[in-house]
Amino acid sequence: MHSTLIVARMHPASSDDVAGLFADFDATEMPHRMGTRRRQLFSFRGMYFHLQDFDSDNGGERIEQAKTDPRFVRISEDLKPYIEACDPQTWRSPSDSMATRFYNWEAGA
Repeated sequence: MHSTLIVARMHPASSDDVAGLFADFDATEMPHRMGTRRRQLFSFRGMYFHLQDFDSDNGGERIEQAKTDPRFVRISEDLKPYIEACDPQTWRSPSDSMATRFYNWEAGA
């Protein structure tokens, strides 16, 4: 399974708004188009963590293909009032906010 973790800044009071945007997005076929198996959103002291698990290792490729879909463009725009890049000077896309996994353990592996 492929996972991505996006880290950004978010005011804690925005969590309901952000969750609502993703609930609407996830009610479409977009998660299936991208191969998303699970999405989890977390907040901690003004930080936003977006953990997304994919059916296979080509999740990143499938997201790249979906980026031009109007629904993907719309949610990206709709999130802007709530989510801010950790480093706005260098941010160009969500991939600029992805954490790098440096350790992985799975039961039975």
